[in-house]
Amino acid sequence: MNNPLLESSTLPQFSKIKPEHITPAIDTLLAEARAVVNQQLQANSIYTWGNLIEPIENSEDKLNKAWSPISHMNSVVNTDELRDAYNACLSKLSEYSTEMGQNKALYSAYKQISESNHYLSLDIAQQKIITNALRDFRLSGIGLDADKQQRYKQIKQDLSRLSSKYEENVLDATNAWTQLISDKNLLAGLPETALSQAKQTAESQDQDGWMITLQFPSYIAVMTYADNRELRKEHYTAFATRASDQGSQSEEWDNSQVMEETLALRHEVAQLLGFKNYAEYSIATKMAETPEKVTTFLEDLADKSLNQAQQDFSDLKKFAQEHYDITDVQAWDVSYLSEKMRQHFYQLSQEEVKTYFPETRVIPGLFSVVEKLFGLNIIEIKDVDSWHTDARFFEIKDEKDQLRGHFFLDLYAREKKRGGAWMDDCVGRKKTADSVQHPVAYLTCNFTPPTADTPALLTHDEVTTLFHEFGHGLQHMLTQIDHLGVSGINGVEWDAVELPSQFMENWCWEKEALALISGHYQTGESLPNTLFQKMLDAKNFQSGMQMVRQLEFSLFDFKIHQQYNPAKGGQIYTTLNKIRERVAVSKAPEFNRFAHSFSHIFAGGYAAGYYSYKWAEVLSSDAYSLFEEKGIFDQTTGKAFLHHILEKGGSQEAMALFIDFRGREPQIDALLRHNGIAA
Repeated sequence: MNNPLLESSTLPQFSKIKPEHITPAIDTLLAEARAVVNQQLQANSIYTWGNLIEPIENSEDKLNKAWSPISHMNSVVNTDELRDAYNACLSKLSEYSTEMGQNKALYSAYKQISESNHYLSLDIAQQKIITNALRDFRLSGIGLDADKQQRYKQIKQDLSRLSSKYEENVLDATNAWTQLISDKNLLAGLPETALSQAKQTAESQDQDGWMITLQFPSYIAVMTYADNRELRKEHYTAFATRASDQGSQSEEWDNSQVMEETLALRHEVAQLLGFKNYAEYSIATKMAETPEKVTTFLEDLADKSLNQAQQDFSDLKKFAQEHYDITDVQAWDVSYLSEKMRQHFYQLSQEEVKTYFPETRVIPGLFSVVEKLFGLNIIEIKDVDSWHTDARFFEIKDEKDQLRGHFFLDLYAREKKRGGAWMDDCVGRKKTADSVQHPVAYLTCNFTPPTADTPALLTHDEVTTLFHEFGHGLQHMLTQIDHLGVSGINGVEWDAVELPSQFMENWCWEKEALALISGHYQTGESLPNTLFQKMLDAKNFQSGMQMVRQLEFSLFDFKIHQQYNPAKGGQIYTTLNKIRERVAVSKAPEFNRFAHSFSHIFAGGYAAGYYSYKWAEVLSSDAYSLFEEKGIFDQTTGKAFLHHILEKGGSQEAMALFIDFRGREPQIDALLRHNGIAA
């Protein structure tokens, strides 16, 4: 059988990849990778970059380039067969990773290189890879005895399995809930674009009427615009109890036990390695030096934001009572009333704003922004093999017409695609003897698809999301580091990885940039000054509430890992409720099971690290403040950000790179100012 995952090709051959190809390919590549390690260890007594690290990096690159499309397709075109094959390989990959991390001969070889004169001849990126590897050996249990190493290995395999199960439960629970509405009056308040989409969804299921779902574009439309309070409550309840012990969904999707087991195993592995808890273990690879620095940072930010958040909610309650005779504002009312309040005080309708952000203007406008900032040229390439007809493919060249990288763009929500937005690594940059392997990224969103009559119209929040993910993509694709371990996003401290993404969001608020990314979808008319001014006036509307909501997520994530007690279990909602008492201004209902679908920390890379969004926002706000001083398209400043941040990847500590760009350590003032919160 010809296996497309084993064939040498520049890009994955998505249309040829079948579930039956997956396990044989991964088995073959894992065997090759193990053979390379053993061969290099046995063939040499004096180790160098060329006779040890480079061959291992090359074999693992082949493995990563096969696993990347498998993992990606599991997220965006999920099927039962693909899922089974994906899950079958998770334990194999986890076993290999642990085996390498606990290979004493390999550790000794790396250590020998680090202590040799040869090390001094290596460039800064190569030295950083070795430093990171020695740290990771320690974090993989290289110093443990055999029994504890075996236990570490089992825990890592179990955590990998649980992470996948958690994500599957969320996906299945989300896909399983639909509501067919036959009376259009029940959907009063919903804009035409949302109604058209609901009609299209019903038709795709051979149904008459309007079908609403828990896919985010459908959910947010109902919560923001539906006049029917009972419909909002029903929709909110279904969304807030996904994959949980509440609601009417299948018990097989309940993540309760998955979460308990995950927290217990994370705590055990941290203690096995000599850390007090998983939060302390997590910090070992991040910018923040201690758990105390994280909690102090978050609680200080909460103290600075809470008064404004309380005022925001007080204003909302007053508005609800005066205009809608609602005296008990509930969770399913907040988005709806906030939108009504925004319209009332700022005469700003999100639906009106959407008409000026058709995808057909936003995408080329985004490309124009990065061209002006960094001297890039982005061109679409047609007829490239992909996983779905929605996916498009582009190349990026710099001002010298040198190819920098490629990316796939998959923008629309659909069934069998997990929710949210993300950037992921398809191919990483590395230099070979005769060429450069250029990086390739996946950029994935879940926007409302176009209808037969209109292009995809994006909310301003969705435009910001697109810029955010593109910022991640730029760091991956523009890297000039030649070694995979620290090129692009590789090796970047997790609490600094959001810097480029949050940095790019700022251009969504600048008139000069908006002129490039907006235009009425029917007339092409520019975003009117009056509408732009309303957007600016409303920019920090409820910013206090938004700030404490993110701090709630961050503190909850950190505390459940920092305070875990095996005798008491996860205490997930006990901890969450305590944090809500401390920072939340809007009370969540008893049945709310937010944590059961908090994929960032239970199935993503953000465990005891969700604080990274706020931590990196300090960096991104302060970095952007230099553009505010020099001009938002100042090319000298743009090139400085390109050279000091985007091109350097993880080759140096994030703080050192930030200081190189900004001339000093980051300051919190710009973050507070951008959020309209007084310092």
